[in-house]
Amino acid sequence: MEALAQIDYVVVALYLIIVVVVCARVTRRSPDAEELFLAGRSLGWGVVGLSLFASNISSTTLIGLPGAAWEHGISVANYEWMAALILLASALFVVPTLLGNRVTTIPEQLERRFDARMRKYLSVVTVVLSVVLDTAGSLYAGAIVLKLFFPEVSIGLSCAAIAIFAGLYTAAGGLRAVAYTDVLQALVLLGGSIMLTFIIFGEFDYSWENVKAAVPGDHLSLIRPMDDPALPWLGTLIGLPILGFYYWTMNQYVAQRLLGARDASAAGYGALLAAMLKLLPLFFMVLPGVMALSLLPDLQRPDSVFPTLIATYAPAGLAGLILAGLLAAIMSSVDSALNSSSTLITLDFIKPVRPHLNARELGRLGRWITLTLVAIAAVWAPAIDNFSGLFAYLQQGFTYVTAPLVATFLAGMLSKRIGATAAIRGTIAGHLFSLSWFIATQIGWIDLHFTIVAGVLLVVTLAAIFLMQVVSSETPSAKQLQAVDRSRAPPVPTPIKWLSCLLALVTLAMVWVFR
Repeated sequence: MEALAQIDYVVVALYLIIVVVVCARVTRRSPDAEELFLAGRSLGWGVVGLSLFASNISSTTLIGLPGAAWEHGISVANYEWMAALILLASALFVVPTLLGNRVTTIPEQLERRFDARMRKYLSVVTVVLSVVLDTAGSLYAGAIVLKLFFPEVSIGLSCAAIAIFAGLYTAAGGLRAVAYTDVLQALVLLGGSIMLTFIIFGEFDYSWENVKAAVPGDHLSLIRPMDDPALPWLGTLIGLPILGFYYWTMNQYVAQRLLGARDASAAGYGALLAAMLKLLPLFFMVLPGVMALSLLPDLQRPDSVFPTLIATYAPAGLAGLILAGLLAAIMSSVDSALNSSSTLITLDFIKPVRPHLNARELGRLGRWITLTLVAIAAVWAPAIDNFSGLFAYLQQGFTYVTAPLVATFLAGMLSKRIGATAAIRGTIAGHLFSLSWFIATQIGWIDLHFTIVAGVLLVVTLAAIFLMQVVSSETPSAKQLQAVDRSRAPPVPTPIKWLSCLLALVTLAMVWVFR
């Protein structure tokens, strides 16, 4: 592996300076809580879409996806195209309801549908997931990258450096700084990834037949048999929609971009743009990981695939650009998770007990919370090195925690019978069952792929909720049902409906080709 050239360090430094400048400009427009957390509800569709994409393209994509593809094949891209379908469904059926209620957080939506207990429960779980999985995972991914190029720097020190940089500009600029730097990061990321992919493809003389001859045949199939250890077809069918629904609809740091849109049209077109962009990782992140199996067969750790490709095959200057894009993607996820967690803590826990605080004071407090959370994540991140792989760490963690939450959200949205007591008791029962299943799995009593487990947990939680409803006999009030009343939601523009159908067909066609 070749060391970075001087020009590469210059490129990375210039990128970091640009991020600081962008942040400094928008910081002047971030005086209060609404601006800090929702960018004043003024984001256009382009910013919404690119920010959605950039905040997601982090550890799970640039580090985790090529590594998982190197190890198991392109079936890992099922997470990406499924995300596109979930985004389309969210844009058509969920986002209009959220915008119609003008909520600031997803837990606030559950409070309106149920009560304050459900809001606080979801907030706590979301913040823990955000810090332990999203933020810590991204910091660890960044540390892996820096470790490859700067082997003398420890994982812990690298995590701390990234945490300080991302934490400071997130605390200063809020969602507007996060969103606008995300746009820059998405453009750098896409450009660098595309160029690297063509360079790697050139190692096979730009021949798909040469690629197929160089890697195992099962590595080039999206749909895998039931006994596949990476992603069985049943897990793709039932598990990925559940995980995707939580991530793209209930996850505060994703939903926050949609809630910050200037109107329903901006939110809808932004979701469409993000859905379209989610089809690209198969070609520019997953396939390079598969091709790396032939080029880099002796890697000790799959998570090092993408940075090793950069260091080995990218020419001087381009390596710096791609490295800048990689760091951009990682920090994009860090800043997104931090801002959303700060939003939840400030609005769901501090504001109710300190109602006298004005918007400016809440904004200042939110910044301090951001810095505290990133410090916690930086301390935890090095521990991820003890797990088998970053992608597995993230996805399995989300499975056991989020499936019961999805069940509760869907029950509240689709059923007018479920009361608040049944919802909270059923959700807790679902999480207790999930914990028991997780322990049984670790002991070795149960061996079922975690994507299929997600479906089991969803069904069990729904059953628990409806059983608790029978026991409690509590019926929701008219005010609670207003939270899911579609008549209050802004109409979805007709072009968005047609474009959603077209993109869904394109997505399914892509799956058929690579089946």
